[in-house]
Amino acid sequence: MAIQRMDNVGIVVEDMDAAIAFFVELGMELEGRGQVEGPFADQCTGLDGVRCDIAMLRTPDGHSRLELAEYHNPPMINAGPRDRPHNIPGTHRVMFAVDDIEDTVSRLRPHGAELVGEIARFEDSYLLCYLRGPAGIIVGLAEQLR
Repeated sequence: MAIQRMDNVGIVVEDMDAAIAFFVELGMELEGRGQVEGPFADQCTGLDGVRCDIAMLRTPDGHSRLELAEYHNPPMINAGPRDRPHNIPGTHRVMFAVDDIEDTVSRLRPHGAELVGEIARFEDSYLLCYLRGPAGIIVGLAEQLR
């Protein structure tokens, strides 16, 4: 077997507490927080003098995790505008299945979430939307219709 599972998705953020609050409001559970530094971190990332705070969150079903990282050293690099369009190569989005898409969007707005487009209906199967979350990442929400 080539892989056992997907362990986590990593996102670099500028404000760890705000990012944790966003994803906890979405329904994720904080597993823990810590600081990463030392030779292993430098070797793994290809950066020198790494020192960053990390937080690990998991979905309620326990099958998926999200690792947030806030770099203190080396300093974070601004890679351009936060409102980059959806069709730029690289990380596309992180998608979450939700029970009630409109309620979820309403709860995330006080945490800075903004819809990228609109809540859209795909046939009689799903309500879907993309919104901007911490650090400008695109978070997808999908409500399966019954």
